Amino acid sequence: MTLSEKEILTINKFSQNDQVLYSEIGEYVKGMFTPTQDKSLETQIDEIANDFSQDFLSAKSANTNVDLELIIRNFGNSKIPTQPTDFESYFQSLNENVVAHSIHTSSPQFIGHMTSALPSFVRPLAKLMTAMNQNAVKIETAKTLSFCEREALAMMHRQIYNLSDNFYTQHIQNNQSTLGILVSGGTTANITALWCARNKSLGAKNEFLGIEKEGLSAALNFYGYKGAVIIGSELMHFSFDKAADLMGISTQNLIRVAVDSNNQVNLQALRQAVADCQEKNLHIIAIVGIAGTTDSGSVDPLEDIAEIAQENNVHFHVDAAWGGPVIFSRKHRHKLAGIEKADSVTIDGHKQLYLPMGIGMVFFHDPYLASSIEKHASYTMRKGSFDLGKRALEGSRPGMALFLHAGLKLIGLKGYEFLIDEGIRKTQYMAARISAMPEFELLAEPDTNLLIYRYIPEQFRGAIVKQQFTETDNQIINNFNEYLQKMQRQIGRTFISRTTKTTISFNKEISVIAMRAVIANPLTTEEDIDAVLNDQIQIASEISNSYFLK
Repeated sequence: MTLSEKEILTINKFSQNDQVLYSEIGEYVKGMFTPTQDKSLETQIDEIANDFSQDFLSAKSANTNVDLELIIRNFGNSKIPTQPTDFESYFQSLNENVVAHSIHTSSPQFIGHMTSALPSFVRPLAKLMTAMNQNAVKIETAKTLSFCEREALAMMHRQIYNLSDNFYTQHIQNNQSTLGILVSGGTTANITALWCARNKSLGAKNEFLGIEKEGLSAALNFYGYKGAVIIGSELMHFSFDKAADLMGISTQNLIRVAVDSNNQVNLQALRQAVADCQEKNLHIIAIVGIAGTTDSGSVDPLEDIAEIAQENNVHFHVDAAWGGPVIFSRKHRHKLAGIEKADSVTIDGHKQLYLPMGIGMVFFHDPYLASSIEKHASYTMRKGSFDLGKRALEGSRPGMALFLHAGLKLIGLKGYEFLIDEGIRKTQYMAARISAMPEFELLAEPDTNLLIYRYIPEQFRGAIVKQQFTETDNQIINNFNEYLQKMQRQIGRTFISRTTKTTISFNKEISVIAMRAVIANPLTTEEDIDAVLNDQIQIASEISNSYFLK
């Protein structure tokens, strides 16, 4: 019996009224899929959504002060409605319960997370991308987008590695080459880079079929290793914990090396870690350098790390998810010197390339490295095809490359240089203001457009200046800063995030709760920065001294 016959039998069991309703619902649902030129459902929804968007984007505050318990109560229904919901009432509810209380990441006084403001071309391009609905991993579902994506990735690859014209002519649209892979974010990019490094270093040889076919244990046994590790600074992003877990080497074999007072990896400790692993006969899958740590924005000495990796014949990966776009700045790109020596590099487009969430990238110096993770299937990802998914983790992926391509074309080298230079300039302004204000302590000079500092309650300011505070004093200051950050977030006028830093004091390691500022909005002004700091001072004055300062 065919499916349509089953459906007919089912419909015949309905009452006459039910059949009429079923037919009406069918026509209504089909209408959702029908493109029309007149005042269609889509056009009406477009007008409503545009109004909501404009109201949302014009908000000055960083947040609303609605209580989380109220939000939770508004989303406690697990039943799908039997009948289609009227679109006007649905979108009104969406506006009241979701849009109205969403975080205003585009606010010039929201300077606490690595979520940038977006240029105006993104919104209409998002509608076009959605209408096209290309699946970017397969040439049969992304015929032209596949080549558009490869071009955009080649532009970024050239910005990092700056190889010859002949190199790019040979590889940009060569289906055997992979200059880069576009993924959903920095986590997937880092995992992909280490996946490639692992498979390449433990690949097929003689009678051994390679780690892909025989597994980690067999690979280590064949090559004579007792285990495998990844080495980087203690400030490595937690995506490396995920990578170590997924690759089966365990997070215990993610070797985190101490950093210096500038939050950069200690090179002597790094060399020692490499030597220790070699002495223990452990296979080093990769050494990781960071170009823009998540908590303080600091950049590791990439040239020196590259030298260590080369000396030991180890894959060198740079996590430049945050700081990578600094390469657009002639004034500041020297901070990333050595990145061009990396075997692989991660950059997040949704951070300092000012693109929407969901654009991570990993780039390879060797255009054939990604062949170590290539997979095929008879129904898709055929060998020799241009299918982008055959050398990638994700099996389905939207056409986010449109945003990258548009950003590189519409903003251009000079435009990105302006954005990077301005972000760093305003961060340096904020650092100078903090250093000049007795209420605050700057915890590190900023490398990029991210800085950390803390508020110092009045009775501790003299002790902080003289470095004569106690562990108990430090804990009270920590408690105060944690509560201050939570209060600022709840009130919603402005926003700064927080992190925990480990530092040396009293001849031992202590934890410091730090405010974390991220200047990633070109509309953020010096007046906005002052407003954020003044807001913290005002909120701090309202916090009960009797509770925190006992």
